Amino acid sequence: MTTARSYRQPGTVLTDHRFSVPLDHARPDGERIELYGREVVASDKDPEKLPWLLYLEGGPGNGARRFIGRQAWLERALTEYRVLLLDQRGTGRSTPLNRQTLPLLGTPAQQAEHLAHFRADSIVRDAEAIRPGLTGGAPWTVLGQSFGGFCTTTYLSTAPEGLSAALITGGLPSLTATADEVYEAAYPRIERKNRAHYARYPMDVERARDIAAHLMEQPAELPGGHRLTVEAFQSLGMLLGVGDGSHQLHYLLEDAFVPTAAGPALSDAFLEGVRSLLSFAAHPLYAVIHESIYAQDPATPTAWAAERVRAGHPGFDAAKSLAGDEPLLFTGETIHPWHFTTDPSLAPLRETAEHLAARTGWQPLYDPARLAVNEVPVAAAVYHDDMYVDTADSLRTARAVRGLRTWVTDEFEHDGVRAGGTRVLDRLLSLVRDEA
Repeated sequence: MTTARSYRQPGTVLTDHRFSVPLDHARPDGERIELYGREVVASDKDPEKLPWLLYLEGGPGNGARRFIGRQAWLERALTEYRVLLLDQRGTGRSTPLNRQTLPLLGTPAQQAEHLAHFRADSIVRDAEAIRPGLTGGAPWTVLGQSFGGFCTTTYLSTAPEGLSAALITGGLPSLTATADEVYEAAYPRIERKNRAHYARYPMDVERARDIAAHLMEQPAELPGGHRLTVEAFQSLGMLLGVGDGSHQLHYLLEDAFVPTAAGPALSDAFLEGVRSLLSFAAHPLYAVIHESIYAQDPATPTAWAAERVRAGHPGFDAAKSLAGDEPLLFTGETIHPWHFTTDPSLAPLRETAEHLAARTGWQPLYDPARLAVNEVPVAAAVYHDDMYVDTADSLRTARAVRGLRTWVTDEFEHDGVRAGGTRVLDRLLSLVRDEA
């Protein structure tokens, strides 16, 4: 472990840590990669007297959030913890993997083989590799948001001795569902979010149809080379799973067209707004390894599950919607082959993604038998009708983990731990301590 000089932000002291870990923890003498973690401590606290809290970001493929000072849940955490914001392998400053760096690993097949080690099981082993050097061997509390909650469930399954408590927000996964089953459950939820958006903003029905019809005739070129097709436009539905996402989508749609000498055209402001929302340039692994986080059957590839399952939900077929009078349905947290033709940050990784989609040999990520005898205090915020993680799956898993306490709420969407300020973390800490 290497540690840089500490520095300050308002109310906090930050310290950069770098760690060397094996790419494949089953081969500790093999290739190694670097991890980065940012330690955050309240400036009025003595860090030597504080226990550790490890934060695992959602994703996959997202580096830990770059907070300024004591934003969001950090305000609560810093009253009693020093926090490690870990950039999970391949993200942020942890040996980042993208269209620029992946070719250094060889052919697309070799890149895919490398990326097979970037799931929750490897992330947990990373955490266990770095924990003793930071905590002196003491267990730590883990806070997992979304995919970070999936990782936390794997932690409980494989290395519970490293945990003093586990806090999960919007991230209790199914222990057994296949990728196909995940998306079969997801599309009806996504449709409900669409209906709720249009009920709030009925004027957006016509606006979305007009934009889709325009793109059907002439896909647009976005700044930076991104190609805006109807399918890409529909993927703006990712917004509908977060607290203010419906409002963001509405404001984006209302400024879509401007008059020109050649007739109405999509405005530069609209196209730039769309580009900033759709680009995977800052987090390409989200797209490349996304479906692998659901792969647990050694014999079954994911094989572009979201694309295949979508075919059985014709309401998401834009051409059919435009041919009739149905509202255009936006999609959500789904990755499709066309992402790798419309996004210039993903296009060079198309073959790599194809290899991962065809891959077999995936191993289970969760151990139901071990979870059934769990002794680690666990609390989970389950958001009612969460667009990203199926509520029914989360509650089934909650029942399968001994001692897990849930807080089921419709006050927040999937981003509740961020949008809710200190409240969500405070509630979870109360639950694991039997104070609520």
